[in-house]
Amino acid sequence: MEATMFSGWIYDHLKPHAAALKVAHPLMLRAIAAAKKKNDRIDANKICDCLRCDFLPECYMAPTAIRERRRTLRYRSLLVRQMVQMKIKIGTLLMEAGVSYNKQKLHKAGYFRELLTSNPDINEGLRPLLRLCRETVVRLSKLESALVRSLERDQFLVERVERLMSIPAIGPITALTWALEIGEVQRFSSIKKAISYCGLCGDERRSANSVQRTPLSKQRNKHLQTTLIEAAKMAARYSRPTFWWSIRRPAPRPPTTWVSIASSMFPRASTTSRSARETSASMPHPKMLKRSPRPTIPAILKSPVPSPRM
Repeated sequence: MEATMFSGWIYDHLKPHAAALKVAHPLMLRAIAAAKKKNDRIDANKICDCLRCDFLPECYMAPTAIRERRRTLRYRSLLVRQMVQMKIKIGTLLMEAGVSYNKQKLHKAGYFRELLTSNPDINEGLRPLLRLCRETVVRLSKLESALVRSLERDQFLVERVERLMSIPAIGPITALTWALEIGEVQRFSSIKKAISYCGLCGDERRSANSVQRTPLSKQRNKHLQTTLIEAAKMAARYSRPTFWWSIRRPAPRPPTTWVSIASSMFPRASTTSRSARETSASMPHPKMLKRSPRPTIPAILKSPVPSPRM
């Protein structure tokens, strides 16, 4: 069976009745799609030939419990994108009408309410659109928070998420994304395969003595790649050891930082290492990290050298 958008429920329906059920990776079967003559009968024959010769590129199918919760997390990502679009639309409508506003306070409830009532440049035709955009943002924000809380309280994920959050600079969204997108960590025989799945390494084009590598691979889990890159960028702002580490290191390439964070989140035998537990014990609560000001460079340089392994 070739992987499609609705292959999940077909896999669950056929699994109890099949001795062995395999799902083919569609990207690795591009030779079938590029053929001059293509129909369902020919495609089925070619897939059977690949399976008989043990050339079928098999695709990993996560358990049903993980797929259902992963669907919820990906829907949360959709809500966040829509919420950001609405916030951008609010600023666009104000700029189109020539209304001056404070960019840092625009999306705060009190400032937005005062802006609508007191600014004379906002006419009667623009005010309903701004209210509609603001109500959409609030509604999407509440729904997004409810989805995250439901996943955090899920007994199927709570223990694994707590272990992942014991790593410095790892929050609930990063931990949930890693747990649900990776699924069973035993399917990766090495850390290199996990990094390749996350898309944190480049493609390799080798011919004779010529070797060419791209910055980041497009054959990856895009949801996991996006979350890890965002976590690497935000870690230096909210995590003191990570901020120190990013300053003292001799200007690495960006993928090196992302790979380091991915490596720290891929513990052996799906357990957190002892050094990560000891480091996280001395770290303040994530809420306190957000409230505390960002440390200055002189203060960081005077601090003792932390362990580079996070």
